[in-house]
Amino acid sequence: MDRLDNTVRPYAWGSTTAIPTLLGTEPTGEPQAEMWMGAHPGAPSRTGRGTLAEVVDADPEKELGAASVARFGPRLPFLLKLLAAGAPLSLQVHPDLAQARAGYEDEERRGVPLDAPHRNYKDANHKPELVCALTDFDGLCGFRAPAETADLLDGLGVASLKPYVDLLRAHPEDAALREVLTAILTADPEEMSHTVTETAAACDRLGGAYRPYADIAHHYPGDPGVLAAMLLNHVRLQPGEALYLGAGIPHAYLNGLGVEIMANSDNVLRCGLTPKHVDVPELLRIVRFEAGDPGILRPEASPDGEEVYDTPIDEFRLSRYVLPEGAGAHDLTLPTPQILLCTAGTVRAGEHELAPGRSVFVPAHEKAEVSGTGTLFRATVRV
Repeated sequence: MDRLDNTVRPYAWGSTTAIPTLLGTEPTGEPQAEMWMGAHPGAPSRTGRGTLAEVVDADPEKELGAASVARFGPRLPFLLKLLAAGAPLSLQVHPDLAQARAGYEDEERRGVPLDAPHRNYKDANHKPELVCALTDFDGLCGFRAPAETADLLDGLGVASLKPYVDLLRAHPEDAALREVLTAILTADPEEMSHTVTETAAACDRLGGAYRPYADIAHHYPGDPGVLAAMLLNHVRLQPGEALYLGAGIPHAYLNGLGVEIMANSDNVLRCGLTPKHVDVPELLRIVRFEAGDPGILRPEASPDGEEVYDTPIDEFRLSRYVLPEGAGAHDLTLPTPQILLCTAGTVRAGEHELAPGRSVFVPAHEKAEVSGTGTLFRATVRV
């Protein structure tokens, strides 16, 4: 197995302290948002044999296993991350596989450069994802029932919100959600900025259920995404709890440290809380206008101590082991590729000793014996 040397991405929304604290390093004063573990071309992990992308490219079947290559092609199908949000991420959705392929082919055919700021589809893959909290973790996930959102907005006493309140109380619910989001994203910018400012002041004054939206507005004053965020369920995860985010589900992470895993893609359509391009027509085509419970996931334990976060897709499978003192060794050998990440204590993986934030890549079929006292996350695929 290969010890991984991973890149930390300094996105502006990142916490300045969460990842350094986990790694036991000094903060630099700069945001440290995401640590990437995998073979994504944007920041592949480094090994003693070259980058993980180079290692996989040299012999995909040996590194990934025949079943994974047959199912997903000669690339590592997932990307594992440590994610540390110190401020809200952009409100966003991801396409399904058919939408991603069609969108990518269309933009390629039209000659839109991959690095163009208005490009929507960077690849032809979907991007389902799962985030598991390591600390208290706040996020937004999926639409709240429109009638509940109408009551929430009505309680602010902001006159310019009245048209949205009336729309949200109309039926059918999916049409109401579509009309309100469309109205928010296509409103006159100056009028919307004024409405958001009034709304933020009311949220700040009232607190309670309004507090998360006041905090969002503090980071993004005047942004229409503040109102779009109020259409969504606010979720607070406790350590060990997780959220699965499928295609078309609007979401944003607000604060906290977590382990995130996703299909190996970079396709994002933004709804707001960002200075980046928002393609409203394409966004509205991708969003699933369905209200519902966000569905907090808790791991399902198996007899060998593995705790699995069950999801409906196959490109990744995330689980964890909480290894008590004196528990002995666990054999984690699989016919599929694995990344093992320690998040607490000290875990020995083969010849490598892993402190928190340290990880290894385990090729398919390679002996993977772990021991020690701590918490270990295991990322692999389902075939």
